Amino acid sequence: MKATATRPKIMVTGGGRGVVGHVGARLLADLADAAGLTRVFSEALAGLRQRQGGHDPGRIAVDLAVMLADGGEAIADLAVLRDQPGLFGPVASDPTAWRLLSQLDESLLAGLRAARARAREVAWAQHAEVRGDLPQSMVAGRQVEGLVLDIDATIVICHSEKESATRTWKKTFGYHPLLCFLDNTGEALSGLLREGRAGSNTTADHIAVLDQALAQIPDAVRHGTPILLRADSAGSSHGFLAHIRTLRQQQHLDIRFSVGAAITEPVRAAIQAATGWLCAVDTDGDLRDHAEVCEITGLFDAAGWPEGTRFLVRRERPHPGAQLTLFDTVEGWRHQVVATDTPPGNGSVQHLEARHRAHARVEDRIRCGKNTGFGRFPSRVFAINQAWLHLALTGIDLLAWTQALLLDGDLAHAEPKKLRYRLLHVAARLTRTARRTRLAITADWPWTDTLTSAFNRLAALPRPAG
Repeated sequence: MKATATRPKIMVTGGGRGVVGHVGARLLADLADAAGLTRVFSEALAGLRQRQGGHDPGRIAVDLAVMLADGGEAIADLAVLRDQPGLFGPVASDPTAWRLLSQLDESLLAGLRAARARAREVAWAQHAEVRGDLPQSMVAGRQVEGLVLDIDATIVICHSEKESATRTWKKTFGYHPLLCFLDNTGEALSGLLREGRAGSNTTADHIAVLDQALAQIPDAVRHGTPILLRADSAGSSHGFLAHIRTLRQQQHLDIRFSVGAAITEPVRAAIQAATGWLCAVDTDGDLRDHAEVCEITGLFDAAGWPEGTRFLVRRERPHPGAQLTLFDTVEGWRHQVVATDTPPGNGSVQHLEARHRAHARVEDRIRCGKNTGFGRFPSRVFAINQAWLHLALTGIDLLAWTQALLLDGDLAHAEPKKLRYRLLHVAARLTRTARRTRLAITADWPWTDTLTSAFNRLAALPRPAG
């Protein structure tokens, strides 16, 4: 009989000294300082500080964002930072953190959004200094010029009675936040917490989220850089698209849209009359079997759509279990329509359709975001939960900046869970000699060099003046 390998026998005691955990989370906290986020948060919340010797409200907000980026799910998880003062310094108590969240009204949240935009400008300037231009979105093996913004809504289920949590269109109970992510870097530009019954295609909410997202982009980049706004059919309301056109005409932004469009009876007739179908392309840019695209602009009355809107249709053989309309069932194809105001000559029909299909990446951003703070909300009070959402978006930004500025290889594109398991939750020995604090990570941890290199790159980042 062959013996099976066993784990080495251990004896567990509580006498260890100088050992700390979640060392990589200190990287996030220090990056917040290096990008000026802690400072501008402190300035935005200076009016809430009750006494000079108390906790700085801006620092409390940053600690909450770091905790959420590190995988914390409740304010009580601040204990992971607070109980390691040698690594994280003084961290506010749970009641103090609750008190801060309860004071963040809409005016103060607007101040925090403006502060986050200032920190983003610094982070992008640091990226330009040490790594060059921001990464470009890739679609079907080709770059998409400029910035790509993805707007989408999601449902966050609540398991207890919370203010403004209601029945959702999916017959669940909770909130229905609307979010905007930057596809180039994975940053969370803006978010709006809404009651569960909020409509998917509410024009005012889409305008608010887009305007807040654009305000997060530094002025030097926002003006003169092509911006593509992608959304599913919920973002195709004529009022929202008219607002995007207004941004082009009045604010002189080079912004265009690519949104899903409903298949109405005139559109069905246009699809049936369409000719010149081309093979669709997959994510690598290769031709995709059993999928075709075609442009149907001009084959139906497009009244109400902005002038210059083009319509692309994709049809593919349905996979087992696909939800089909009666029209799809009769035709034997599953159809999807895209509306875009990208003018002819700026990419083939196949590329424009594949460019829109890459909007699906936002679903991964949202899934990861739900594990970085906004998958559950801590309070019965809606205003507190709105503040929590803002800090969760800040935590997502800290992760994105860490990957863009400090990491290489697969970890520069990894999801938060992998970052936490390999970098953020690492333990180390903390020692203090010659008035200097040192962290010693075990030499045989596979990602020790990656983490130490990240800290070295952080130390070398240019700092904002003042």
